[in-house]
Amino acid sequence: MVLVTQNPIEQEGTYHLPEAQLDRFLMQVWVDYPDRDQELTILEMDSKIQQSESTPPPTKPLSQADLFAMRKDVANVYLDPKLNDYIVDLVQATRHAGSYDETLSRWCRFGASPRAAIALARCARARAWLSGDEFVTPGHIQEIAPEILRHRILLSFEAEAEGVSSDDFINRLIWNDQTTRLAP
Repeated sequence: MVLVTQNPIEQEGTYHLPEAQLDRFLMQVWVDYPDRDQELTILEMDSKIQQSESTPPPTKPLSQADLFAMRKDVANVYLDPKLNDYIVDLVQATRHAGSYDETLSRWCRFGASPRAAIALARCARARAWLSGDEFVTPGHIQEIAPEILRHRILLSFEAEAEGVSSDDFINRLIWNDQTTRLAP
């Protein structure tokens, strides 16, 4: 597993990856700056670490067996076949947006690949598991969809000129009245 950070676009040394490479990333998660209280907590934690001679080890390190067991548990979270249909319909709608909403069609140059459907199913299961749920709901899929789709959708120049983001596209896709027939 590889975790990477992306510098802001304005910074030197940041280059756009080709769509084929972006598609291989499971998620693109936006992490905003902390609020004032969170930043104070960060500062206090850093001060404590600097003052201590050593950082105490974690109470229980995660073993490879633990990790594999969790992975199996996540894979066993029930995903109803109707939700598989929903996932595929969402991904297909990124490629054929005009069938659902003319505005979405204007905003999207290229939609998500089949990898997006796989990622949505896997991450929806993981989201359900983390929530302590035994099965995936449409809410789990909708909650994780922006992280899965935002870097897999290539917006049109028209969308960029209108200030439309990938998240705007995804939100309209999931929540727009004209696309409610996608809802399971």
